[in-house]
Amino acid sequence: MVDEGTRQTLSKIPLLKTKAGPRDKELWVQRLKEEYQSLIKYVQNNKEADNDWFRLESNKEGTKWFGKCWYIHDLLKYEFDVEFDIPVTYPTTAPEIALPELDGKTAKMYRGGKICLSDHFKPLWARNVPKFGISHAMALGVMFVTLLI
Repeated sequence: MVDEGTRQTLSKIPLLKTKAGPRDKELWVQRLKEEYQSLIKYVQNNKEADNDWFRLESNKEGTKWFGKCWYIHDLLKYEFDVEFDIPVTYPTTAPEIALPELDGKTAKMYRGGKICLSDHFKPLWARNVPKFGISHAMALGVMFVTLLI
């Protein structure tokens, strides 16, 4: 179940149209353009709401993503590495986002700091293929975990 705040956040992130993964050479380029446009809008929305909390970049092919995310609590900034690979079956399969430094720190983390999203996230992702992308995964996964810390 997605709470109202998360629902509002998701409604402001552009949906994607192209159903293509890394194996679909030409369509993958179109999908990556949509991913970047969605991420740019999501970051702009966050900055406007004074909720800037992550930076991402990818390799040339758009298959490996990495960056930083942070959380501010009691005027202290906690910063973490974030990383994930795009699965070959993307967008049907969601990426497994990892915060390696949080490995074993909370019940929502497993195997090298990967975020456990199976119960709520995966069914929601499956219902929204190909509309959901990286920005949606960040909003639903990483933002949730940083609130648990």
